[in-house]
Amino acid sequence: MAQTHHLSQTAYDRLKAEYDDLTTRGRIEIARKIETARELGDLSENGDYHAAKEEQGHMEGRIAHLGAMIENAEIVEAPEGSEVVHPGSIVQIVYEDDDAPERFLVGSIEERHDDLQVVSLTSPLGEALLGSSAGDEVSYDAPTGVTLTVTIVEIES
Repeated sequence: MAQTHHLSQTAYDRLKAEYDDLTTRGRIEIARKIETARELGDLSENGDYHAAKEEQGHMEGRIAHLGAMIENAEIVEAPEGSEVVHPGSIVQIVYEDDDAPERFLVGSIEERHDDLQVVSLTSPLGEALLGSSAGDEVSYDAPTGVTLTVTIVEIES
């Protein structure tokens, strides 16, 4: 079963526009680059040809990734004035033995903005934060096997 990707309408529209651009203009442009490189002769030692083919591979990988995200997207809108962590929330947390607060965006990496680190909804921290309120202490098992506790200082929608 495919993974559901929780996206805001803005992120969905941006990804759909990128997908449409890559599957039309992008493919035409890379085909032209490959054809131009082929005209230069021997393909075995043709750096332009190999670079264009590599670029095509990267682009096709991005197209496949975007296509899967769009196909399995669930549009989530942050409820105005919500006081609990939900997809798209920006949370400020403090780790148990630390005084320095950290800010994260809880959601998909495709939602990133303002140089915030993103915490995936399916990560241990993301799962622990969902549904919690400011002032709550939540614990989660880190990938290293250590249980960590954080306090939610602030939630922004």
